[in-house]
Amino acid sequence: MSLAAHYPALQVVVPLLAAPLCVIVKRGTFCWWLALVVSITTLFFAGMLLSQTLEQGVISYAIGGWAAPWGIEYRVDALDAFVLVIVATIGSIVMLYAQKSVRAEIDKEKHYLFYAAYLLCLTGLLGITITGDAFNLFVFLEISSLSTYALVSMGRDRRALTAAYQYLIMGTLGATFYLIGVGLLYMVTGTLNMADLAERLPALFDSRTVRAALAFLTVGISLKLALFPLHLWLPNVYTYAPSVVTAFLAGTATKVAVYVLIRVIFTIFGVEFALGTMPLDVILLPLACAAIIIASLVAIFQEDVKRMLAYSSVAQIGYIVVGIALASATGLVASLIHLFNHALMKGALFLSLGCVVYRVGTVRIGDIAGLGRQMPWTMGAFVVGGLSLIGVPLTVGFVSKWYLVLAAIEQGWWPVVVVVLVGSLLALIYVWRVVECAYFRPAGERIVSEAPASLLLTTWLLIGANLYFGVDTALTVGVAESAAHQLLGIQP
Repeated sequence: MSLAAHYPALQVVVPLLAAPLCVIVKRGTFCWWLALVVSITTLFFAGMLLSQTLEQGVISYAIGGWAAPWGIEYRVDALDAFVLVIVATIGSIVMLYAQKSVRAEIDKEKHYLFYAAYLLCLTGLLGITITGDAFNLFVFLEISSLSTYALVSMGRDRRALTAAYQYLIMGTLGATFYLIGVGLLYMVTGTLNMADLAERLPALFDSRTVRAALAFLTVGISLKLALFPLHLWLPNVYTYAPSVVTAFLAGTATKVAVYVLIRVIFTIFGVEFALGTMPLDVILLPLACAAIIIASLVAIFQEDVKRMLAYSSVAQIGYIVVGIALASATGLVASLIHLFNHALMKGALFLSLGCVVYRVGTVRIGDIAGLGRQMPWTMGAFVVGGLSLIGVPLTVGFVSKWYLVLAAIEQGWWPVVVVVLVGSLLALIYVWRVVECAYFRPAGERIVSEAPASLLLTTWLLIGANLYFGVDTALTVGVAESAAHQLLGIQP
């Protein structure tokens, strides 16, 4: 059997084995190189799996040779491979950026622990995405969550500990709800394999146990993806975590949680039951629209730019969930595109703020006055990322919102179109607050130089992706359409 046949297992095994090696060696530079090589390796595996999936269809990999549903199955379809690429891409870019940023924001004696925790988090996120077993997903969910708590707590601001603790409490509640839901499904079906669950559940849709299971799963996952009003953990985490951690989590963690929600609704229960018989759309759509408007309004009044972007992320999650709640092929395509595009735009924005932290030590709006002239490349990256966030044409943000508006118009949901447009206008306001301060206010006596080239190049790599995929949408739209058709059972 060729090595290519084992890519699904290697996707998880490689970062999992690398994590303890960091703890054994305890040398920061070695651990950074190891984390970088592992991240790029996982990106290679993800890219190959995406190529194989688009050519050959669904890939099934039985762990230990035990066939599903008796054994754990790794199952890769277009959606899995797409999310794997998102996670591995952001992980690789963040690691290219990490060395200098980690040295500036994390105590030296914790560097090896940071890279170990990062590799464990990467393992968990990739495992969640690739597994076809509902309980195995919970195991990977806990691996990623526990390592995330450690990553957040490494910030030098003491409030990082409080943020990590708050996230631990909320994350534990979410995981508990998810586990109760899985337990209820196992009680009535006797299986944990997702494909097997999808076959057995239709005969049990009248069962109150099955309906309760869907409710528990939805609430648990909503806590993890920070759906309004279950988002209270996210602003503090993004604000007080080290810059490199914030960029990584913003680009991956909530995206993987959205993936789990999509998998539960469209694969395990089916769209007819989840968004029809059990009208989750009646709950999800208003909450998602509220997230877009309320979180954007709150973002306008934030003085810390990282906190501002954190509330912006809550709003962006709202856009993704709106597409899911529309329960149409175009809506699902819009959600999947925005999974990828939001990872690019928010990753770029947080990396640009990391450059500001590196030189200035703070990202409060009053403290970035005049940086447009002193750090032109850094603030230029922020401006382009902000334009993408607003949804200006020729950026990835426009592509996402265009498909979302099309999906709403298809179903005659004009209020949703209004919400999307108002959300974009509010994004313009809070992005402009930063631009106005950086470019039109005097710097005072403070003199700072541009960020190091290694930080800038990585940031502009993501900015370039924001522009490229805003013009050439063949890959993102093509994969998203393929994944949406598979989820909805539509023949191409």
